[in-house]
Amino acid sequence: MSSSASKVKKVFVEKFLRQPHVYFSPGRINLIGEHIDYNDGFVMPAAIDKGIDYAIALNNTSEINFYSADFDEALSVKITAIERMNGWKDYVLGVVNEFQSSDLPVKGFDCVFGGNIPIGAGMSSSAATEGGLAFALNELFNFGLSRKELALLCQRAEHKFPGVMCGIMDQYANMLGKKNHVMLLDCMNITHEYLPLNSTGYKIVLINSKVHHSLASSEYNRRRKECEEGLMILKEEINISSFRDITKAEDLEACKGKLGDEVYRRCLYVVEEIQRTKMAANLLKENNISAFGKLMFETHAGLSKLYEVSCEELDFLVGCALKTDDVPGARLMGGGFGGCTINIIREHGVQKFLSGTLSAYKKEFNIDAEVYEVNVVDGTHEL
Repeated sequence: MSSSASKVKKVFVEKFLRQPHVYFSPGRINLIGEHIDYNDGFVMPAAIDKGIDYAIALNNTSEINFYSADFDEALSVKITAIERMNGWKDYVLGVVNEFQSSDLPVKGFDCVFGGNIPIGAGMSSSAATEGGLAFALNELFNFGLSRKELALLCQRAEHKFPGVMCGIMDQYANMLGKKNHVMLLDCMNITHEYLPLNSTGYKIVLINSKVHHSLASSEYNRRRKECEEGLMILKEEINISSFRDITKAEDLEACKGKLGDEVYRRCLYVVEEIQRTKMAANLLKENNISAFGKLMFETHAGLSKLYEVSCEELDFLVGCALKTDDVPGARLMGGGFGGCTINIIREHGVQKFLSGTLSAYKKEFNIDAEVYEVNVVDGTHEL
């Protein structure tokens, strides 16, 4: 049991004077396929060893008691009085609400949670928070939902309570992650294929820019709307049913006038990224990390110039990676406007690259970036 899990369990015993069940709920990385999970594309996520630990036990009352160890905040509500609040409370209450909406009666329980996943860094602390609670309640109340059903439940919870219209990728990776594998997730059909991640000789390292621009949530929903608007026009103009039906970017050219410049750029990025992710899956099967990495750099360029969800800090970090042979691939990861870059780094060059990059970043922005080396693990599970 990790130090984080031990801490959460200890706090639970001190607060509620009995032994809990303990669960680990992972965050995720996404190697490639960004901002296309809500556009019927393919993505390539994996669960990681940074996440949220839950200590939880039934209490035979009509009350739910939460304590967030990370925020040192408590919340007690009647199970008949679940409603939207704010902050972390929406992420846990949204899950309870979804069980109730599915005619799965949640009864009283006590819960302490906390973890080692940085909030706002693009590793989906939100899905980890939702997934850990959903998995625990499903087990404790014997609801019998599959991991896929739990992932979809958590996605609905995030839509309704926090109000973030996320795709399925984060919750799916949280529930169905597999140790030493990434998954090629088809976000239209909600099916996946596991791809072995043979990372011998390489490390996966996240660099947290330590910036979180306030645009993030509103611009995320705006990008989604722009893509929906673009797809409606394309369906009328070139008779397609989804972005994946467009196999080459030239097919968009004829519709540029109708789409308008901004929506055209969003659609162009989506079409190119769907094709990149399919190519990347084949390269991973061949264990061609160098060619795979080049596609990651292409993705970052698209996110920065076409989708416009990067920022100068992220562009700077990826620029540092581009200048060294020890990093075959890097890009911003997550919603954008801050958070992390994901870097595949040759093992022998990790320290040199990181020391040089962190120093240059500090000099440029006067910010001490944080570094996380991550390992690929199984999805949410009881410890």
